[in-house]
Order: sequence, then structure tokens, then C-alpha cells
Amino acid sequence: MRLYTRALREGRVSRADAEPAPCLEAHALLRPDLEDQQWLRPVPPAVALPKLLRTVEEDIALRRTQEARLAESFAPLMALDAERAAIPDAPMISILLGFQRINDAIGEAITASSEELLTIQPGGHRPAPLLASALPREQELLTRGCRMRTLYQHTSRHSPAVLGHYEQLDGDVQVRTLDEVTERLIMLDRTVAFIPANQDRTVALEIRHPALITYLATTFERLWRLATPMFPQDGGAEPTTGGITTRQRTIATLLIEGHTDAVIAERLGMNIRTVRVHIAKLAATLGSDSRAQLGYLIGQSGLLTQDPAAVMGTE
Repeated sequence: MRLYTRALREGRVSRADAEPAPCLEAHALLRPDLEDQQWLRPVPPAVALPKLLRTVEEDIALRRTQEARLAESFAPLMALDAERAAIPDAPMISILLGFQRINDAIGEAITASSEELLTIQPGGHRPAPLLASALPREQELLTRGCRMRTLYQHTSRHSPAVLGHYEQLDGDVQVRTLDEVTERLIMLDRTVAFIPANQDRTVALEIRHPALITYLATTFERLWRLATPMFPQDGGAEPTTGGITTRQRTIATLLIEGHTDAVIAERLGMNIRTVRVHIAKLAATLGSDSRAQLGYLIGQSGLLTQDPAAVMGTE
């Protein structure tokens, strides 16, 4: 641009000066001086610009033609790929690398779903932006007549983001919670499931093997029967036995097993301070003055021999 500006200002530039910028001649911004081939003269901008724009338009038209041809060529391949689960030799377990590929695969499965979405979400609170991004896709699923069943840990009961998310959904959706759940699981129509394959969840497995799908579905159903509904309309409640909640009973079990507060917090998806608050309440209920005495009183109380099904409280 500096050389072209100079040519416009001075009326010409030498061919030697223009050598570092061959694009000027290539784009017809400079043309040979007919009287002296050692010089180049500028083409007026009002003449050069329409030609350049026309070249861009032609390139866009060419690209669109290529786009249409690619789409037409890939259409039968896309149909073939969609039927891969029905092909005997198709992989029943696929490795998905990266968050984008994982999310795309899950999105495709949700779009194709016609019956249900089963999900296990370990941990406590979930980021509000993540829930917001999932809301349109989940509502579209429910609008099609599918149902949603989600398992969280009890700590999610106190997450405004989680509570607000499910209050916005309209359809056959239920949420239940447990003290502990398995690793993350997403299952569609009991035909395809997604599970993490590494700790940071950047690698996932897409499972279509019927035996594994049946195993995962059975695991979900058994956890679902043991879980407590999160919302009152689904039968959610917060009863206690002898003033001790289900959460405190679970913590008592882990204490007797010798786990530290930090390990208990990790297992139950809560922070260590909340664990210590529950331990203090448990100690107060049982009349304990020390941790050693608390272990003894827990054993003597018969708390851990009670039928778990009889205690369906939460925090």
C-alpha cells in the first residue's frame, strides 16, 4: 500500500522499486509504462477496486459451488455413518478426543434420541454457564416427548444454578440425589452411552455394545431406586431418624471406616468445612465430646445397622 500510494503521488515508480511487492502488478494496481518499460504507472483506484471486488465475488461463487458439490458428495456418506450402529462390523466402542468432539457426539445422539436421557452427574455444584448452554438442547428433547432422569449427589440440592436449571425445564423430567454416585454417565434411548476415559474428561468412550449398555442401564436403575427425589412434586422430602439425617449417617459410616475429613469431602462431593459441620452436629446429637468417643457412640447407637431404605433424608 505504501508503494501504491507513492506511485499515485508521483505518477510512477521504477520496476526495481516494485520488485519487493509483485502483488501490485498481479492485482493490476500497477501497469507497465508503454514509453519506458523500466517504469510502472498506477492504475486509478476507481478502476482497480471494481476489478478486485469482481475477483472476490467470483471466488465466493466458486467456493459456494464447491460447497454444494461437497455436500452432495458427502450426503450418502453421512447416511452410511448414521447407520453404523446397525452394521455388524461397526465399532461398538469409540474413543472421542477433546471436549469439542465429545460434545458434538453427545449432541448428535441427543438430536437422534426419541425416548429418554439418563444422566449421572457426580460432584456438587455445576457452573451456571454450562447448565445454560445445555438448556435449549434438553428442552428440545423434552418437547419431542422424551423423558429425562438425572442423578446428582446430595450437595446439588443447595446449588441455585442446578435448582434454577430444572425449574426452567418443561416436560417429563425428574432429578434424584445420593450421597455417592458413579462417574459421569450419559445414556440415550439405552442404545448409546458416553463415559469419561481419563481424569480431566478430555477423552471419552462412546459405547454401543448391547451388553455394556444393559449393564450401565441396570446400574443406573438400581441407583435410581436408592436415590431421593430432589423436588417435592417428585416425592422429595427431608425426614430424619433420631435427629440424624441420611447425610450424617453416611458420614458416620465413613468415619467408622477410618477416612479423614478430606477423603469424606471428596467422596461426597462437598467441601471439608461442610463435612466438619455435619460431624459436629452428629457429635452433638449423640452427646460426644471427642472424635474417639464419637466413633464409640456411633457403634453403640445402632445407627449403622438401621435399614438404609428406612432413612431417606438429605442434608
